[in-house]
Amino acid sequence: MASWTKENLKHTVGLLKQGRNPAATVYDSIGPDFFLALAPGWLNLGLWEGPGDPEEAPAAARRLVATIAAELPKHADVLDVGNGLGVQDPLIAEVAETRRLVALNITESQLRAGRAAIAEAHALPINGDAVRIPLGDGSVDGVISVEAAFHFSSRAAFFREARRVLRPGGVLTMSDVPAQRKPRTPFELVAGISQLRLWGLRPSAAASADDIAEMVRAAGFTDVRSRLVGDRVIAPALRWARRALDDAHDVPRSQIAGARFLLRQVELLWDHGVLEYLLLRATAA
Repeated sequence: MASWTKENLKHTVGLLKQGRNPAATVYDSIGPDFFLALAPGWLNLGLWEGPGDPEEAPAAARRLVATIAAELPKHADVLDVGNGLGVQDPLIAEVAETRRLVALNITESQLRAGRAAIAEAHALPINGDAVRIPLGDGSVDGVISVEAAFHFSSRAAFFREARRVLRPGGVLTMSDVPAQRKPRTPFELVAGISQLRLWGLRPSAAASADDIAEMVRAAGFTDVRSRLVGDRVIAPALRWARRALDDAHDVPRSQIAGARFLLRQVELLWDHGVLEYLLLRATAA
């Protein structure tokens, strides 16, 4: 059996004590070699064409980003908020044919790990907070955020900041994981708390798709378009993850057991209609 490493211990401690910046602590502890990533460096859940077959996983991760990026204006200045390990930035640059791309991440270690990919995208990396974006007013034409907004300390503040840095007519395009309702049973409550704790989230992260769309409108956006695609994201990702855990022979058993427990909590929330997956696009007024 594989033994625990310093990275495993760091991850466990991170879950127990996440400090003032929970999102950065969580992703510092995961690192660039997360064994449940769909492909090396890709931390999103993917937009799947099939039921979650292993060979589809890398394409699903890229398809999600490409679908979101396709809403961006072409040949424009774009800000990627929460750019993960940077591997999505060359794809964003390719799809949107960006004139300038800025990659914002609150986790400095992710920016370091993604240095090569960010350079490939000719992007400018910035270590900063999504609710205090270090860019001037009206400085970009597009803001993209892939599966990151639930980590931000305030979605509403992020949307206000996105509107501030966008020029009139600019586009916000993003994906998010809404909670469509509050837990109704003790099992749902335990499952919800486990996910909040695992990912370093505040209770305010639990917002419905309608709530999120209303926050976007209140921040000064119009033409807000949203759709729920959990059947193409969460359902196949769960099936893929179950198989990946079965095949993860080089991962400590205790880590596998913990991952299986947490996976069961997500499955419960999905099966009970609590979790969904949201794609949203809006225009700056």
